[in-house]
Amino acid sequence: MTYKGAGVDIDVGAELVRRIRKMAPGIGGFGRILPHKDEYLVFSVDGVGTKLKLAFETGIHDTVGIDLVAMSVNDILTSGAKPLVFSDYYATGKLDVDLAEKVIKGIVDGCQQSGCNLIGGETAEMPGFYAEGEYDLAGFAMGVVDKDKLIDGKNIVEGDILIGLPSSGIHSNGFSLVRRVLDKSGLSLTDQFPGNDGKTTTVGETLMTPTVIYVEQVLEIISKGGVKGLAHITGGGFTDNIPRVLPSRLGARIFTGSWEVPHVFKWLQQVGKVEDAEMMRTFNMGVGMVLVVSKDASDRIIEESNPAYRIGEVIQGNGVHYV
Repeated sequence: MTYKGAGVDIDVGAELVRRIRKMAPGIGGFGRILPHKDEYLVFSVDGVGTKLKLAFETGIHDTVGIDLVAMSVNDILTSGAKPLVFSDYYATGKLDVDLAEKVIKGIVDGCQQSGCNLIGGETAEMPGFYAEGEYDLAGFAMGVVDKDKLIDGKNIVEGDILIGLPSSGIHSNGFSLVRRVLDKSGLSLTDQFPGNDGKTTTVGETLMTPTVIYVEQVLEIISKGGVKGLAHITGGGFTDNIPRVLPSRLGARIFTGSWEVPHVFKWLQQVGKVEDAEMMRTFNMGVGMVLVVSKDASDRIIEESNPAYRIGEVIQGNGVHYV
């Protein structure tokens, strides 16, 4: 099974970005960076994707707001910026106040975890546009970083070390493929998740685990020096996201056995018969944020950030190579 076969073509999305760049130069990074006095403002917008389908089916609505905040603030973080404000868009066919309150509670929780302020949003009631009980979400975040502290990857060199920070699971991308695999498995969302290291969680609870918000941890790491680049591992996995922070003519070598891949990914691959390359281009595989750091700082950062993994190194060439 493939992500494209499940209905999502990453290459088509990349083509759209290429065309937009012609009209609006400067986009395409994890966040849009604009100068303002002695600082840079960093902006990001994102959603939760078809993970919402599982929210509708499981009735778990109080954590998708955390996912929504995480997807934007983690992107802003890759520039070294501290998130300041967050705004949301909630659209539904018929407004269910109790349901919307649960979703907004998750957004508030996410803002508290990331240290930013929820400044308001838009609630759109659109009869006939959504199925009964369904909704869609979008989130908008802005952060700030001093101009002399911007992290842009320009000083990354061959031999720098890639450090991975663990994810909590699937996070908020790849769910079109996840849902196809789930259908093939024959399991229901209320069944116990198989072989889950002895944990008694249902399939639904496992798949709905909220995205890690890395703000506090990563800003602390950055403050001590040595970080040259950061990649938020979302859609596109390692294969497409790590090169976004590397200078031209540099690539990455990933040591695939250097971290423990969570069982949920092993289950997805086994049941869906998903190729290794497809897994690495679709999911985070247990690493939600990658730091590119100087070799001198790598041991200290790993020791102080436990758990953290030395997952690879910067090499001459292009792209990501798995060994």
